Amino acid sequence: QVQLVESGGGLVQAGGSLRLSCAASGRTVNNYAMGWFRQAPGKEREFVAGMSGNGYTYYADSVKGRFTISRDNAKNTVYLQMNSLKPEDTAVYYCALRNAKLVITRSREYHYWGQGTQVTVSS
Repeated sequence: QVQLVESGGGLVQAGGSLRLSCAASGRTVNNYAMGWFRQAPGKEREFVAGMSGNGYTYYADSVKGRFTISRDNAKNTVYLQMNSLKPEDTAVYYCALRNAKLVITRSREYHYWGQGTQVTVSS
């Protein structure tokens, strides 16, 4: 059984930083594509960042240069370091795992999801 558990969300002022964690069980994160998505109220879920099974990273244009995805194979955990946060980054952030090595930006291509963690950026 695959489980993904996110943590690290919270309330932060604009310009601040947060680090989200996604602890995985039932799959080894370095063998699969991992993605971070977010969903703001009234909006569709959108791709934020991803890491392939080979370690390549991908980012949405809106977060490029501010967010960094990484993983710790020993802890079987994926991280999203978020710097220079903006009010428009406010959303519920989800971690997802795809049963393949390649990152795809479409959410429906991911097979397992975490419960989500709220990130709120105040202006």
